[in-house]
Amino acid sequence: MLWVKAFHIIAVICWFAGIFYLPRIMVYFAASEHPQTRQQLAIMARKLYRFVTPIAVIAIVLGLVLMAFNLDYYWQAKWMWLKLAGVVALVVYHAVCGHYVAVMQQDSNHHGHVYFRIFNEVPVLFLVLIVVLVVLKPF
Repeated sequence: MLWVKAFHIIAVICWFAGIFYLPRIMVYFAASEHPQTRQQLAIMARKLYRFVTPIAVIAIVLGLVLMAFNLDYYWQAKWMWLKLAGVVALVVYHAVCGHYVAVMQQDSNHHGHVYFRIFNEVPVLFLVLIVVLVVLKPF
């Protein structure tokens, strides 16, 4: 079980690294006026999204495996339900990032760099929520 937990934590860290950096690329894309730079940033975003998506799946699958080891406890733990809601929100955020990556590929973005700077901060909130719930196990 410790190996599963270790690889779950590694996958979560890698997933967060990706969803922290991906919107940063979007900030640069929205702020750039040079077509070549925008094209390069769109390629970077597409490659990063394709790399980080399977890592997100691995993190989720390993998390579910960890839950299966003590399902009776996790089923009744309110903190776990809140954590899972946070994970679902992160999956939605990840999907929205995928939409923006597709928009970048078409060079049809309508959002400015300030929007993406704010958008970039969203996963930080979920990271704090999830870590606090896992460590403190309130309720």
